Amino acid sequence: MYHKEKSIQIKNSASALYNNLSVLRIAPRSLTYFTVVHANTVSIVSASWDGLNYSHRQLQSKEPNVATSTSLIMQAAWCVLPSRDLLVLTSQKGIQMYESDGSIMVYWHALDTPETATAQAVFARGIAAVRENYICVGISSGGILVFDIPSKGGNITLSEVLEEHKESITDMASECSGSQECIADMVSADDTGTLCVWKSGEEFQLLNKITGFDMSCSSVKLWKGTVVAGYGTGQIRLYEAVTGILHAEVNAHARWIYSLDIAPFSGLLLSAAEDSFVRVWHLTLTPESNTVEISHMYNECVTDTQICGAKFCDGDGYAFAVTGYDLSEIIRYTQT
Repeated sequence: MYHKEKSIQIKNSASALYNNLSVLRIAPRSLTYFTVVHANTVSIVSASWDGLNYSHRQLQSKEPNVATSTSLIMQAAWCVLPSRDLLVLTSQKGIQMYESDGSIMVYWHALDTPETATAQAVFARGIAAVRENYICVGISSGGILVFDIPSKGGNITLSEVLEEHKESITDMASECSGSQECIADMVSADDTGTLCVWKSGEEFQLLNKITGFDMSCSSVKLWKGTVVAGYGTGQIRLYEAVTGILHAEVNAHARWIYSLDIAPFSGLLLSAAEDSFVRVWHLTLTPESNTVEISHMYNECVTDTQICGAKFCDGDGYAFAVTGYDLSEIIRYTQT
């Protein structure tokens, strides 16, 4: 179903972080951007679709009044809003927002760090672009920062803090199907596996809270009103977002899941884990019976690699890319 393409070399290897790959497709320019985190730097690669041209850029973690920050970056992800695309970096010190090519930093938000050393680590992790003008970022206290993004410029404001989770946020996702009919806009996950389902607006509204089972939910997606969650157990669970009904549970991987992705137009689901496997599944929704089914389509073993990032490169799932811990390349696969 898929065959391996030529890999893209990156300047640094990938750190062992959840969801450590982000992809932005720029169709008008026939380019795809990839970003991977290594310690306190982010590698950005711009690749032309013909595979002939590559350009590289590196971004460092920043903090006020320090020339070079050693603050570890936890995640880097592109946020696609109707009016603009931004690259968001989260670290132990704060949140950085850049123009999509990484050329200009448009906003910096410092995290509240305690005056005295505590056992609780401080960091931001979990990034989602929601509806027309919101970017939501999770923090280690369990809070979710909601930023209001103007159509241009750096006049970004923190409009709300959602305090429902009690543990560190691991991942967040917005409804990716583009459907206006779905009530739920966003789902957030934490280290105990608890999922919160939200409706966005002037004030975000909690629609549902799906209790975890004391196992971290490392990656989560929201598609056509269905929450798809991947766990440290190697399981994938499918819930109805608004009611919390469990539609399916799959023992998908032998080890910790690090990344999930959905191709919204085809309903293909990508899962990747520490067990070296990346798998492609197909989700089928039957509105009449209000059921969701998941079927296995394909798997690929990236030998001796702890996979930490996997993303589709397009909305149909025609191609996907994979990163692995200590690997200085992005491996690509395309449908045959």
